[in-house]
Amino acid sequence: MHTYDSDDLTAIREGVRALCAEFDASYWRKIDEEKSFPEAFVKAMTDAGWLSAMIPEQYGGSGLGLAEASVILEEVNACGGNSGTVHGQMYNMFTLLRHGSEEQKRQYLPKLASGELRLQSMGVTEPTTGTDTTKIKTTAVRQGDEYVINGQKVWISRIQHSDLMILLARTTPLAEVKKKSEGMSIFLVDLREAIGNGLTVQPIANMVNHETNELFFDNLKIPASSLIGEEGKGFRYILDGLNAERTLIAAECIGDGRWFIEKSAQYARDRVVFGRPIGQNQGVQFPIAEAHIEIEAADLMRWRACAEYDSGQNAGASANMAKYLAAKASWEAANACLQTHGGFGFACEYDVERKFRETRLYQVAPISTNLILSYVAEHLLELPRSF
Repeated sequence: MHTYDSDDLTAIREGVRALCAEFDASYWRKIDEEKSFPEAFVKAMTDAGWLSAMIPEQYGGSGLGLAEASVILEEVNACGGNSGTVHGQMYNMFTLLRHGSEEQKRQYLPKLASGELRLQSMGVTEPTTGTDTTKIKTTAVRQGDEYVINGQKVWISRIQHSDLMILLARTTPLAEVKKKSEGMSIFLVDLREAIGNGLTVQPIANMVNHETNELFFDNLKIPASSLIGEEGKGFRYILDGLNAERTLIAAECIGDGRWFIEKSAQYARDRVVFGRPIGQNQGVQFPIAEAHIEIEAADLMRWRACAEYDSGQNAGASANMAKYLAAKASWEAANACLQTHGGFGFACEYDVERKFRETRLYQVAPISTNLILSYVAEHLLELPRSF
């Protein structure tokens, strides 16, 4: 099991920090103000090989595990950046890596590693079903050597900066399957061919600079070779990717938390009011100290989830708990940081309000806190299913 200070992870941290030093607070502030996409940052991360960390070496990547990937994203956030612009490439890769055919891997992974292609999007959530994934209504009907896609997705991120998308659709009607988790399949959709030819994209304006969209499928035709794995097994496949996603999001929140804590402590040491540093007051000290403790505790659960995932164990419980703890801890750290800065916390030039908005997202997405509590209650505590 990795520890946060092992030599290999320390080298990764130092490398990512060096890259992030080229994209300082003013860079991210400008991106946020303009609601633009950090293209230069994403290109730099790609060129440096950080986004291909988990691609096996024979396909042009580094062959690293979830633990290393989590450190990469953690450090981006800890340096004041926003991993939400690149994390899709990390966790969307899992579906292709674990369930794609050798031909699909050879076709796509080297191009993803080099940056020639981007796989930043995953189409699962729908307007009428939300987290109730087994009730999705988007269908994929086999017609000869094609599948015809019809339906709708929502909150699908980074479509405008992705070439490929992982898509979950129902291939067997819900009424015809024995278990509601059966009959769904995973496809790798080429967005360059799909948009305008049966796929319509509608951007959704939101409170953070997060590029996300509503998708409309109207008889979109894709090659039968787009199917990943076996038809009807898509729900099980997608869970692998979602557990990786939750663990990586936990790492991002830990990075956010550490940014908030460092920012709070520095300001509390420097800000003098009534003839003394405000950090001398326990009313200022204690929320920062509590946030630090909770981030450190969440970090331990992150490492457990990574260790389970990288060793091939079922990491579902640990991934969910890591995401819950880290998202909660980062949000408390954000509140402490804003409160410590007082009115200056609302000033854009301090970057607190931007990071405050960004980390709040993770109480809701990619899975809400309440759904994690329901999972723990049902699967770990054997309480009756609540929904």
